[in-house]
Amino acid sequence: MATQSSGLNVGFGTPFQAQIDFLRNKLALPTKAWDEIQNAAHDRAFVVAGAAKADLLADLHQAVIDSATNGGGLKAFQKDFKAIVAKHGWTGWTGEGTAEGEAWRSRIIYQTNMATSYAAGRYQQMTDPEVLKLHPYWRYLHSDGVLHPRPMHLAWHGLTLPADHPFWETHFPPNGWGCQCRITSVTRKEGEASAAAGLGDPPEGWDQVDPKTGAEVGIDKGFGYTPGANVKKPLQDFIDSKLISLDAPLGAEMWEVLKPTLMQERLATWQAAFDATRLAMQAGGNSLMVHTVAPNTVAALAANNVVLENAAVWMRDTELLHALRDAKTARGAALPDGVWRDLPTELEAATPYLDTQDMALIYAIDLGERAGKLVIRVNFNAKGQFDGVRAKIVSNFVLTGGQVDKFNLQEAKYLLLKK
Repeated sequence: MATQSSGLNVGFGTPFQAQIDFLRNKLALPTKAWDEIQNAAHDRAFVVAGAAKADLLADLHQAVIDSATNGGGLKAFQKDFKAIVAKHGWTGWTGEGTAEGEAWRSRIIYQTNMATSYAAGRYQQMTDPEVLKLHPYWRYLHSDGVLHPRPMHLAWHGLTLPADHPFWETHFPPNGWGCQCRITSVTRKEGEASAAAGLGDPPEGWDQVDPKTGAEVGIDKGFGYTPGANVKKPLQDFIDSKLISLDAPLGAEMWEVLKPTLMQERLATWQAAFDATRLAMQAGGNSLMVHTVAPNTVAALAANNVVLENAAVWMRDTELLHALRDAKTARGAALPDGVWRDLPTELEAATPYLDTQDMALIYAIDLGERAGKLVIRVNFNAKGQFDGVRAKIVSNFVLTGGQVDKFNLQEAKYLLLKK
């Protein structure tokens, strides 16, 4: 366990391996606004508001990692930031146009990433089972060096609670922009002494949510989580929700960058759901994302007046169940189980068409002498369970699939699209 230090530059100028690993393991995600990714998703995603290009994000991400690794500090990062902006011709970002604005923006990116990554590294250390045995209590510490303290952060100074207290799930600092508060772990004896001194209970109303921010009172929007507590959560959970919030061209580009990392996770998640549905032969109303429309296909659809709301493609287990039941009665026309079970990879390899009569997206799969034909209803308004939450969304859904003669796709109504 690293030695505790009260210096404000810990994690900002001193290399800290757990912090560096946390930053390296993030995936760079394009964003239009800073709050598109919030709370626990920051454990897996590196974002910079307005940075939507993969190469730009990659350079910014590496600059942050270098700052943590080399301990160059804010000035070194600001130099890197200026060079990266010039290299990529990045425009339209908040703060652009003045030296003060550039300094402010680069400082926000640097300080926020250094503070949250340091907190994540500390969380990893303090939750080690051996450390928890010796230091089962955590203590909130407000920085003496803050010129304009937040009243509530100052009021939490010295608060000492068991490590598993729900307070830490939302109040683990940083708790806002520029927050320099931190947590230290203490022994049971110290924790009990704090309780005897009146510092063993959070203040009344600590869990009250501010409707303006969606976070607990005293915590800035997007900071009400424990950095590092969700590093093992599947990335796909975050990506699915983000894909349906992005315009189709941007979402398609994002997936192309992430596909090498996430494709196996998407396939494994879908196969588990397929196996469960196949075994039970029952549907629970669940939906899973099985594909992301490729950038060229998104553009080709738009050129033919089919503008996708987003690039995500889902399949509900209700439609999957129909397909599995049909396989028993229409074996000559039904798709093999193997196609359905490997649906994400089959869609990646398939050839896209536009059905100009039904305005549906068609994916053709090579089955040898015949072709597999999957019908995707675009911009479909659907209800269901999405990531465990019942919701109503507009997206693209696999509705049916079957085998056809290959000449079927040569009919005039089918327009071959760029893949």
